[in-house]
Amino acid sequence: MSENLDKSQPVNENAKDKSLEPFRQDPGTYLTTDEGVGINDTDNSLKVGSRGPTLLQDLQFNEKLQSFDRERIPERVVHARGTGAHGYFQPYKSMAEYPRAKFLQDPTVKTPVFVRFSTVAGSRGAADSVRDVRGFSVKFYTEEGNYDIVGNNIPVFFIQDASSFPISSMRLSLNPIMKFRKPAPPMTASGILSRWYWSPCT
Repeated sequence: MSENLDKSQPVNENAKDKSLEPFRQDPGTYLTTDEGVGINDTDNSLKVGSRGPTLLQDLQFNEKLQSFDRERIPERVVHARGTGAHGYFQPYKSMAEYPRAKFLQDPTVKTPVFVRFSTVAGSRGAADSVRDVRGFSVKFYTEEGNYDIVGNNIPVFFIQDASSFPISSMRLSLNPIMKFRKPAPPMTASGILSRWYWSPCT
């Protein structure tokens, strides 16, 4: 193999580097993980296929959720203002042909239930009259375990990927220092929600 090399011509070690120059881009600034590793995509979690489940090995997504779950700044706790009621749920008739849930099969069984209605971004001490997204949750305490249903009154849900949830929740909450909401850029998911927040049609 070494006999076929033409030793008369000098080797240009920078030739390949120069040929790649037109295709290079300045990365500019980027977000990093807690360890300082750059993240090239912060808006999408790692999934199986285009609409598949989120994978557990998505370390950036896990880190983002851990940081969000452990944050206990009173002004940023979502659903902090609300009211709830305890009671029981009893179906009028057996729904055995539809679900497998045992508490929906027998009309004589009374299942303890808790219902909560709240504002989403209103922090502790916020007024109930402030225009805000409303949320609800229903928790059934069944023999098979707890069964939860949650929802918000948003016409089109603003999150297509769960990795956007912590950021949009923090964006909607009050700034802990300034005590008011920070205006969001118009192209972000929370910016769309901010327009809904101030629009008279919702």
